[in-house]
Amino acid sequence: MPFQLRQNRSDLGFGEETDLQKMRPWILYLYMRKFIFVSGGVCSSLGKGVAASAIGALLEGRGLNVCMIKCDPYINVDAGTMSPHQHGEVFVTDDGAETDLDLGNYERFTSGKLSKANSITTGQVYESVIRKEREGRYLGRCVQVIPHITDEIKARILSAAQENLDTDVIIVEIGGTVGDIESIPFLEAARQLINESGRNNALSVHLTLIPEVAGGELKTKPTQHSVKAMQEQGIQPDLLICRAPYLLDEATRRKIALFTNMETEAVFTSFDIDTTIYAIPLIFFEQKLDQVLLKKLGVESRHADLEPWYAMMERFNNRQKKVKIAIVGKYMELHDAYKSVYEALFHAGLETGVAVEMVKIDSTRLEGAEPVAQIIGEVNGVLIPGGFGQRGIWGMVQAATWARCNKIPYLGICLGMQIMIIEWGRHVLGWNDADSTEFNHDTRHPVVSLLEEQENVKNYGGTMRLGKSESVLEPETLITQAYKTTHIFERHRHRYEFSNVYRKEMLESGLRLAAFTPDRSLVECIEWTDHPWGLGIQFHPEFKSKPTAASPLFRDFVAAARDSQEPTGVALNE
Repeated sequence: MPFQLRQNRSDLGFGEETDLQKMRPWILYLYMRKFIFVSGGVCSSLGKGVAASAIGALLEGRGLNVCMIKCDPYINVDAGTMSPHQHGEVFVTDDGAETDLDLGNYERFTSGKLSKANSITTGQVYESVIRKEREGRYLGRCVQVIPHITDEIKARILSAAQENLDTDVIIVEIGGTVGDIESIPFLEAARQLINESGRNNALSVHLTLIPEVAGGELKTKPTQHSVKAMQEQGIQPDLLICRAPYLLDEATRRKIALFTNMETEAVFTSFDIDTTIYAIPLIFFEQKLDQVLLKKLGVESRHADLEPWYAMMERFNNRQKKVKIAIVGKYMELHDAYKSVYEALFHAGLETGVAVEMVKIDSTRLEGAEPVAQIIGEVNGVLIPGGFGQRGIWGMVQAATWARCNKIPYLGICLGMQIMIIEWGRHVLGWNDADSTEFNHDTRHPVVSLLEEQENVKNYGGTMRLGKSESVLEPETLITQAYKTTHIFERHRHRYEFSNVYRKEMLESGLRLAAFTPDRSLVECIEWTDHPWGLGIQFHPEFKSKPTAASPLFRDFVAAARDSQEPTGVALNE
């Protein structure tokens, strides 16, 4: 009889939830949770995070509550100090965690809200173990990778799921590639949890590459070696997801299963698609991946409700026009540097019935002699995303001026809003040296500055604002039209703010202050008047956008771009 996950935790005989929380963690998890460990082999960038997210979406479609966790092997404590050029964007959670971009995929594919506990790094683990050793908590014992480092990893995995007692399945993605020295402690922790939980309560999903060589032949040998490397770590994969150019045939799946000690029904394909990554849950569903997962976990089969994903794909297929959006940023070399922004634009296109063509422009290109209009070209909208540092700032100011004067829909996010303020100070108020103190400490008009330097502002410490924060919206503004409410909660990641010293001059010259913190001490949104759609916000709405529920601001921005007259939207088939 398959194990049925209980919806009411108190029926286990442990008493109320307050009593449950006092139980030893291993009792809670061995009897109430299921584990899925997702690893990767052969090479990086195979889509392990998307595969883990798609599995989470499928299990939620089966009515299960999912907790997603990312284990990153890097020694950095978090992703906050990493260069976007090398590592991609920093994703921010409600509680202010600066994490790997895979957590963005988790939130876009699943309904669970993530926190600091859902991101585990080698840096965090070793920092904690060393601190405990210095405090004498190991009673003089020799501190080793096994058991002390692996115990810390296991404790953090269990702690993340304990935040929600209704969690049914814990999906743990182990970063890196099997064989990397950095991943070994995490794989060992996974092996221990699998053994301690039992094979019906924990399993391993391994993602590998099936390359295509000259002549169109698919080679399975790299996958065989990757599974062998997992077996050397003491883990026998239960499911294999093969990244391949096209769907594997039955004969190839049987061959892979034979040489990897697996059943043929447990070998799946993540094949190349020309639509969208959000089709992956449906592709896995058609291959019955979720059925095999439930069977191996001993969970009773239950009805699958994937209607939101089918509806999303229907919107994708029914898009009638395309719009061109210029993204003017500082980190254009790596696509993942603005991952959430690009995804939010795609989501907005789904909701407004258009395909969004993104024109990526390095802002430094706009600082030369070539005309801005010639570089940007004919676009329907301009977006300036967040960023840090002085490089390319003047180019962004040029782009904002061009969008404002030519009535092109504009969305400025974080730094993009600060660029609007600097541009307005220079070109409308005539302060040629208007600037941010981040870029110029000696400016006579610091229209953007640290919190400590602003008048009539409480001492926030001048440190970075991170995570969820409330904003109060002004009536009859673009932002209120978008959200259809007067109070919102969005996520922040910045140090510098609109300088309150210049509120009066900005207002009197026609700039609209459209949102504030609840005590009205900080400006959260500004808008251009006498413009079809020009808006800047200090927060990051892209972090909460989903393919099934686009960010209201991105939706209205893309809609304004779609409806703009110059140039006219182009039909998809043209």
